[in-house]
Amino acid sequence: MSASIAVFLIALPLSLGIALATGAPLQAGLVAAAVGGIVAGRLGGSPLQVSGPAAGLTVVTADLIHRYGWRTTCAITVLAGLAQLGLGCLRVARSALAVSPAIVHGMLAGIGVTIAVAQLHIVLGDTPQSSVLDNLRALPAQLANLHPAAVSVSALTLALLFLWPRLPGRVGRFLRRIPAALVAVAGATAAASLAGLTLPKVDLPSWRSHALAGLPEGPVLGLVAAVLTTTLVCSVQSLLGAVAVDKLVAGRPGLSGRVGRSDLDRELLGQGAANIVSGTLGGLPVAGVAVRSSANVQAGAVGRNSTMLHGVLVVIAALLMVPILEFIPLASLAALVMAVGIQMVSLHHIRTVTRHREVLVYAVTTLGVVIIGVLEGVTLGIAVAVAVALHRLTRTRITHDVTEGVHHVHVRGQLTFLAVPRLSRALHLVPQGARVVVELDGSFMDHAAYEALQDWQKAHTAQGGSVELTGRRAGIRIGEPGSTTGFRAGGAAAEPTRETSSCRCSPWTPWRNHQCAPPRSAPDAGGHASGPDCSEGPSSHQLARGISAFQRHTAPLVRGELARLAREGQRPSQLFLTCADSRLVTSMITSSGPGDLFVVRNVGNLVPPRGQESGDDSVAAAIEYAVDVLKVRSITVCGHSGCGAMQALMNSEPGGAQTPLKRWLRHGLPSLERMADDGRPWARLAGRAPADAVEQLCLTNVVQQLEHLRTHESVTRALGEGALQLHGMYFHVGEAQAYLLTGAGEDELFHHVEAADLTA
Repeated sequence: MSASIAVFLIALPLSLGIALATGAPLQAGLVAAAVGGIVAGRLGGSPLQVSGPAAGLTVVTADLIHRYGWRTTCAITVLAGLAQLGLGCLRVARSALAVSPAIVHGMLAGIGVTIAVAQLHIVLGDTPQSSVLDNLRALPAQLANLHPAAVSVSALTLALLFLWPRLPGRVGRFLRRIPAALVAVAGATAAASLAGLTLPKVDLPSWRSHALAGLPEGPVLGLVAAVLTTTLVCSVQSLLGAVAVDKLVAGRPGLSGRVGRSDLDRELLGQGAANIVSGTLGGLPVAGVAVRSSANVQAGAVGRNSTMLHGVLVVIAALLMVPILEFIPLASLAALVMAVGIQMVSLHHIRTVTRHREVLVYAVTTLGVVIIGVLEGVTLGIAVAVAVALHRLTRTRITHDVTEGVHHVHVRGQLTFLAVPRLSRALHLVPQGARVVVELDGSFMDHAAYEALQDWQKAHTAQGGSVELTGRRAGIRIGEPGSTTGFRAGGAAAEPTRETSSCRCSPWTPWRNHQCAPPRSAPDAGGHASGPDCSEGPSSHQLARGISAFQRHTAPLVRGELARLAREGQRPSQLFLTCADSRLVTSMITSSGPGDLFVVRNVGNLVPPRGQESGDDSVAAAIEYAVDVLKVRSITVCGHSGCGAMQALMNSEPGGAQTPLKRWLRHGLPSLERMADDGRPWARLAGRAPADAVEQLCLTNVVQQLEHLRTHESVTRALGEGALQLHGMYFHVGEAQAYLLTGAGEDELFHHVEAADLTA
């Protein structure tokens, strides 16, 4: 109920504004919103996607109305719906994902520019022309003859629209729950009414005079092109919207299990049915709408009932709220739609396509849509994208097989957007919760393939599955100028990595470059290859050199992720307590990055029992903060081979000067006593005996420190509530082998973790 109300409050003003921008009867926007909510919501394959009149269809619909009139435009909408039904029956929905994101973003940007320029004339108090170029030519004269009342109402609408989401403080946080679009239109309407401004306002004639669909009239080829254009824009926008909703759902693990992935073929069928009904009843074309869909998810929707109920609320408003709606100034609606058009030109998308060397496709599509038209612009973009892909593409083979319960997806060759449908089909053969190994045997991956693989991986892991990404080379390149980027092999997430020009590195994680080796270079006069030495010894400038290398090579890659973490704050899932030994690199051995682990390091990975800190509360404070504030779900105590603290503990003698090190190591004495109790080892490795007494103490110390953890009040409480788990881990430095602790009878058994054993 609450989600449907939130979506309704956004949909009402936007539906009227989009109808105004197309030149259609204003009731047509309400009809499309109601039909999109009820019909597409009930029959579609994406339960949380909200459908209705979309800004992306504004230019197409306005052109159809200008050419053929309103009744024929409704008939074209019906025919487009029938075409969508046919495409849904043919189950070709996933083929739409082969369209390069640069084309889609370019199309939306071109439509956004067209909308913004046209609505600017209404904002200034005049009427728009039929094309972007005509609007631009008429703009100087319009600026010289401003309509003060229209400009004032439009300025107030824009100010409320952009300032409302930025209200500060606790009161602002409460007020921001009211949609900004509703506040902007309602505030401007109230101000115009109180000031007595004379402005054109919403005019909703009686429903008895509402125009329904008629028989299509016009040249056959023109009508066919119109149907194809409407079908293309409606289908692509709806399918991409469904994929975007899946991303939002995957970010909420509790919701992903209830909703599941979108059925794209069913979504096409639902959109087709909605367009047939909307066109028949005299409504605008219907498509999935990102703004309303994201609001639906964020408001807590858990199924399709919220989408359908929002459509019912629109019907009630269209029947009972007509006198109130007729107070709204058209200038306010125009300002709202103009802001939506501006936001469709996304700087993030421009940076993305530039980084992935697809800016030419984006620019050609945008200019084509603005200057020529939507269908022509998209056709130009597809032609350029195909030419670019053919330039990059080599034969790509994608296979799927199952070996001993593990699903293997093998990609041989380069991955571009043309291979995304085949990749998507192979990945969707993997059942939920399965273990998957994706083998990438190629040297190039474009933005579309990268995004498809990453989105699938996030959704699969959110539903309990595990994914391992591997490749024959150190990194799989992603198209980006000036750098070689790739996927982390065997990691838990597909993130870009970088090989620098100064040294070739096999990246352990997307945020680190280790295992440096000098690149091949031409031999010098003496016949010896020259190249940078990446393994220089310690010097007074080593820290500065490392910082400089980070700023040059790594910072550009992680800046976006760190900026997100800076905005949202840290939400680590684990507290990782380990030794301060320099050979133990936590991010490397756990394949983790920024925001993943809350790390506490000290000499000997010791945990002082509660009440025995003796003035040093640092470890206890970290435990309390991690459990009570950060709400971590697990705590891991990790020991390692060759621990100097354990060696010092074994060699310590009673008495003598109490140095800081000796005072700290007293927290390890219970481990020493535990190991010596009855002469029986309390911890051992699976498959072999400890190499010596020091290794035996390292293992026993992990078990003992886990017992010390249980004495802390916050840990005891969280364990009792079932909100926390404790884990023991041992890392053998020389073997680069990790072991996880499991209980076996009276012994504590450390099992080694194989490369493929990601579930351990």
